Formats: sequence, structure tokens, C-alpha cells
Amino acid sequence: MKKPNETGRRGRPKMDTSALKRTARYLTAYKGEALLPYLFLIVATVSQLAVPRLVRNIIDAVTSGVIASTVIEQLTQIPEAFASQALSQILGFLELPADWTMAQLNEHLAGMIADAPRALVTAAVAIVLFAAARGVFAFLQAYWAERNSQSVAYDLRNDIFAKIQRLSFSYHDQNQTGQLMIRATDDVEKVRLFIGQGLLQLVGAFLLITGTLVLLFTTNAKLALVAVPILPVVFALFIVFGTISQPLFGKVQMKLSALNTVLQENLAGIKVVKAFVREREQQVKFKAAADNLMNQQISISRLFSFLFPLVFLIANMGQAAILYYGGQQIVAGTLSLGQWQEFSLYLIYLFFPVAQLGFVITQMGQAAASASRLFEILDAQSDVTDKDGAITLPNAEGDVAFENVTFRYYSSGEPVLKNINFATRPGETVALLGATGSGKTTIINLIPRFYDPSEGRITIGGNDLREVTLDSLRSQIGIVLQETTLFSGTIRDNIAFGKPDATMEQVTAAAKAAAAHDFIESFPEGYNTLVGERGSTLSGGQKQRIAIARALLLNPRILILDDSTSSVDLATEAEIQRALDRLMQGRTSFVIAQRISTVRNADQILVLEKGEVVARGRHAELMEDSPLYAEIYNSQLVEDAAVEAGTSRAVKAPE
Repeated sequence: MKKPNETGRRGRPKMDTSALKRTARYLTAYKGEALLPYLFLIVATVSQLAVPRLVRNIIDAVTSGVIASTVIEQLTQIPEAFASQALSQILGFLELPADWTMAQLNEHLAGMIADAPRALVTAAVAIVLFAAARGVFAFLQAYWAERNSQSVAYDLRNDIFAKIQRLSFSYHDQNQTGQLMIRATDDVEKVRLFIGQGLLQLVGAFLLITGTLVLLFTTNAKLALVAVPILPVVFALFIVFGTISQPLFGKVQMKLSALNTVLQENLAGIKVVKAFVREREQQVKFKAAADNLMNQQISISRLFSFLFPLVFLIANMGQAAILYYGGQQIVAGTLSLGQWQEFSLYLIYLFFPVAQLGFVITQMGQAAASASRLFEILDAQSDVTDKDGAITLPNAEGDVAFENVTFRYYSSGEPVLKNINFATRPGETVALLGATGSGKTTIINLIPRFYDPSEGRITIGGNDLREVTLDSLRSQIGIVLQETTLFSGTIRDNIAFGKPDATMEQVTAAAKAAAAHDFIESFPEGYNTLVGERGSTLSGGQKQRIAIARALLLNPRILILDDSTSSVDLATEAEIQRALDRLMQGRTSFVIAQRISTVRNADQILVLEKGEVVARGRHAELMEDSPLYAEIYNSQLVEDAAVEAGTSRAVKAPE
């Protein structure tokens, strides 16, 4: 797929419509409904094209009646001596047979006078009927076009959201949230507007131009030839400006994404901004992004401010030429007033859609740039997917093995993990220790296949993780990450996030196990309490306990606890630790350790340094054999005596 700024062989930019064509294919899912607005458009256009011919009939009928009345009046004033000569001249002027008598002429003129009112009424009624038909079908056309465009936008948004959900963590690591949000909202809306309005206007413009040209040539071919040369010039201008504008619209969307990213990050971190008194600096940052967006939009406005006056200048020059040649024909008597008015109206029908194409080209440029951005997401390849023939992971017992595992982010650069080898037996607790950046979090991210190893393999129950489905793997792993994420909704909804069909008894049991039940019950709404955006109405410790309850509700065979008690007070941490100690029995648990008690009770301790396992064993062994472990144990781990003291104080405190 071409990018919006792709250029041709000689460096000239080309408008990329391939993404728009792919977007238009979404309409094919609606079959007959997708064709309806275009069928209604044809009927509305035909009704519109019929009106100038009827106007001509009205003017010609009125003109004929006036001429007939004038001729009859003048005939009564002509002396008999000149009657024969006058009759000959009148018959020639009216283009009547030269052998007609005065009686035949009078009869014909009387008929013209009598027919004029009837022709006038008939044409007027027909104009009203065609106007009504055009109004009805224009409404139907607009309704179905809008309905179809909303359906396409609905499908696009769902496809994009589903694709974003399926994309691996490496994709999200390299793309900002604000940019993805703009693509799923603003870019989809620009594509929708083109499908619902621009595409229909484009087809309507070509229908109107084609029909008008046919009628112009049937009305007056010589005069039509004066108007036709203007069209290729105007079309060429639109193509050139459309080609130039598309990359500019792509830049607008990029700068809009940058602005949205600043806004999204600021709102997400508003407490940090206020705590560090960075409001002014954030305003400057937002203003800079807003200035970039405004300048880019002004550049596009400057381009089209030059285009439209130029197009209208060319159109006015053409109209002046038509007025000159049409006036000559009227003077020569080869063009009637009715024909001239008909031609003038068709001329409006010719230039109006030409001018309309300018707006359509603008819309098309925006939609093409946005469609390219949408398909960049839809065409993105996920690094972690279910391979063909992937099996469902049998109920895991908890025996996990890393075999010569090396991992690099984005498949390049220095490895984050180097040749990691270890195995666990079901029910073991594995404590991971090491300095920041040593690879602890990367190891626990590899177990649920957030990433795949660059080399080596990971197995559960002897099954290579690449050979099993992601759903069956992750449904058997309970995870409590260091950064607690809650979703808008109730506390119950958040605890049951991984198991929406859980009963209230199961939710309550998980909350009790995570030492969350008591504080939940203290709220007036209990488990139906709304947590607010990202859990803003809860304390850090409360959010942490709800996240633990969410993981425990799955009753997983494998637990991953990434600093899971970092946001709770000493007394609460003691409660959670006791609950976790009970719950980890019989489950394989991977814990990024922060507490001495966790390390002492671990069945296996892995000490990592710069992505390598430099020591492995139980506490007593490592204290004797590993100076690095002893240093971490004595300097980085939190003394549990403080926890116990905090618990004692909490127990003795008056209620």
C-alpha cells in the first residue's frame, strides 16, 4: 500500500486512491442497499435535467402568443395594396409554407394564441412535478447514502478496534495511544464523509455533466462547442491540486495525532502534572502542537484559496465567450429566447458540478490520506499470533520451562535476555530478583506470550507456547501487573473482568481472598460502586487488591505477581501476603520479589543481571554461594519485621 507522501518516478506526487477503493469495498457487504442512493441519484438528476427544456417551452409559448397577437394586430393595419407583399414576408419570418393564404395565416395565428396558455400551464405543472420528484429522490438519496456511510464507519471502527486488540505488545510499544485514537475516530469520520457525501457528489457531478453535454449539443451544437474546451482545463487543475493536497492532508492528520497524544498523556497524568507544578510547561507543549496543526491547515487553505478563484476565472471567461456567440445567434435569428434560456440553464448545470468537484477533490484528498492511515493499522502484522493448527492447551499443572531463551525487542539490538534456562515443578514459587533492567519483567511477559522469544522456546506441560492458542494459554494464567489498570464500571465488573459469568458468591470469595471485601462493603453501593475512570475514586491499595481479586477469580494454575503489593500499607500488605501464601499453594507462582519473606519461602530464586541468570537456588544456598544475592537481600528487599510491626499496631489500634 502506498503511503500518502509517495512520489512517482520523476518525483511528482501521485494521489493514492487504492486505500479509498478498499474502503469502498465495505459497501459491497450491503449489496442492494449500497446501490439505492445511486439509483435515486439518477432519477433526481433526470428530473433536474428536464426542467430547462420545460422552461424553454414556457418562454417559447409566451413568445409565440405575443408574436401572434402582434402580427394579427399589424395585419389589420396593412393597406390591401401591400397585403400580398406583407403576407410573403410574414410567412418567411414565421417559417410557414409560402403558398398559404391570408385566411390560413390568420387561422394559424389564432391557434398559436389559443395554445399559449395551455402550453404554459402544462409546462408549469410538469416543472412542479419534476421538482417534487427531484426533492423526494434527493431525500431518499441523501438518507440511504448517510445510512450506508454510517454502516461503513461502524464496520471500520469495529475492525480497527478488533485489530488493535489482536496486535501484539511490540506494536503498541512503537505506536502512541493518541495516534491510534485519532485513526479510530477522526480518520474514520473523514472516510465516512467521503463515502456518504463526496463519492455521491462525484458520481452526481459526472452524471450531471454528461447529461448536460448531451442536451447542450442537441440544443445548439455550435454554441456547445464553445463551452466544451473549458472542461479539460478545469479537470486538469483539480487533478493537479488534488495530487498536491493529499500529502498535505496526511500531514494534518499526523499533526492532529500529535496534538491528541499531548492531550491524552496530560489528562492521564494530570495528578503528576499538578504535583510537579508543570501546568505552564504542558500548556506550552500543547500550544506548540496546536500551532503546528494550525500552520499545516493554513497551508492547505492557502492552496485552495488559490484554486477556487482560478477555476471561477476560467469558468467566467468561458461564460463570456458563450454570451458573445449566443448573442450573435439571437441577433441573426437562429436562436430563440426559449432556446437561449434553456442553454443558459444547462450551462449552469455544467459549471455548478465543475465547481462542486473542487470541494469533492478536497474531501477525497482528506479521505485518501485517512484511509491510508486506517489500512496501516488493518494491514499491520502481529508478532504474536495463533499458528495454523494451534491446539488448546490442556489444563496446565504448572510445570514451566525456559529452554535457551534469548529475547530482543523489535528483533534487533542487544538482547534483553540471554540464554535463559530454568524449569519449575507444579506448585513451586519462583522469585525473580535483580536490579532495574535486569530482565525480571521481560521473563514474566514471555510466559503469557505477550512477546515471543527471539531464540529458544518456552513450554508449559511440555507444550511449546507457540503451538497452543493464545486464549487457552492466557485463560490459565492469573496476572497482577505492577501498574494497576481498572476499567470504568462497578467494582464487581472489574473483579469479574476475566470471567463475566462469575456468580456473586465467586466474586465475593475472590475479594475476601485478596483482603478487599471489607473496604468494598464499607461503600454505600458495595460491589456496585462505580470505580471512575482508571479507578480514580479508589486508593492505590484498593485498586491493587481489586486487581489481585480479578486474577484470583480465574483460579489459575499459574500466578504472575509483578510487585503486586507495592501500593498498599503495611497492615494491608500483611493481610494480602497471608492470603497469597495460601492461594499460591498448589499453584506455580512467579513473583518479582520485594519482601524478605517471599524470598525465604520461594522454592527457586533466580538472580538476574543484565539479562542473564547469574545465580539460582534457595535462600540458604544463595546466601553462601552468591555475593550478588546477598547484596540484593541485604540492601533491596524490605524487612518483614516492619510489616509485622505495622500489623500489630493495626490490630491494637482502637476501632
